[in-house]
Amino acid sequence: MKTISIMNHKGGTGKTTSSINIGAGLAKKGLKVLLLDIDSQANLTEGFGIVDPEESVYDSIRENKKLPILNISENLDLVPSSIDLLGAEMEIVSKIGREQILNKLLKTVRPNYDYVIIDCPPSVGLLTVNAMVASDTILLPLQGEYFAYKGVDRLLGIVQEVKENLNENLEIGGVFITQINTQRVLTKTIIEKLTEDLQDKVFDTKIRINVALAEAQLQGQSIFDYAPESNGAKDYEMLVEEIITKLN
Repeated sequence: MKTISIMNHKGGTGKTTSSINIGAGLAKKGLKVLLLDIDSQANLTEGFGIVDPEESVYDSIRENKKLPILNISENLDLVPSSIDLLGAEMEIVSKIGREQILNKLLKTVRPNYDYVIIDCPPSVGLLTVNAMVASDTILLPLQGEYFAYKGVDRLLGIVQEVKENLNENLEIGGVFITQINTQRVLTKTIIEKLTEDLQDKVFDTKIRINVALAEAQLQGQSIFDYAPESNGAKDYEMLVEEIITKLN
């Protein structure tokens, strides 16, 4: 059983798109998956067509209630988020054991799943620290753009601090590159630079720019349901296979 946080301190890296499609891809292979949305923008939640859920992860964090789990499709469940989560960090900052709240909420449901995937906010605040404490693996999506890795060293440093002080089992599972434009001359240079800096942490699979990925979210579907023959579906299927291989 793996608990994976998909995180990056920057927005627009394909974090939520990846959370949706990695989760759906794993479920497609017959693995039981729980997606957990802890971003107050609730893009992952809305990416499955769910708007203003009756209960969200915010209610569980604030009131120590059971996680509200919604079934999305065969083998795939979701804990939704909401805009209410925006104030959660201020509300829990004075709580004892504040970094362990998410981990404790997940304890009772983990045995039901092969993978729990946490879609983190585009910042490194208390909610993201909670995700790291609850996880055994971190995956970092990076854009296929020059300077996309700017600040990654600091982010990896924070992961190391959490490992040393709060969760000794936490590991960097790897970095995968998103929004690759194969027509651009710079693309090869960018990939080479990222691989040089991050070495074997960089996944072989690269996610190409594909309009179907954005369209799928607007339709409340994964790429596998919306456009199974698209480049987006092919890329995420390869990434899922590589995640299964590398993380096991």
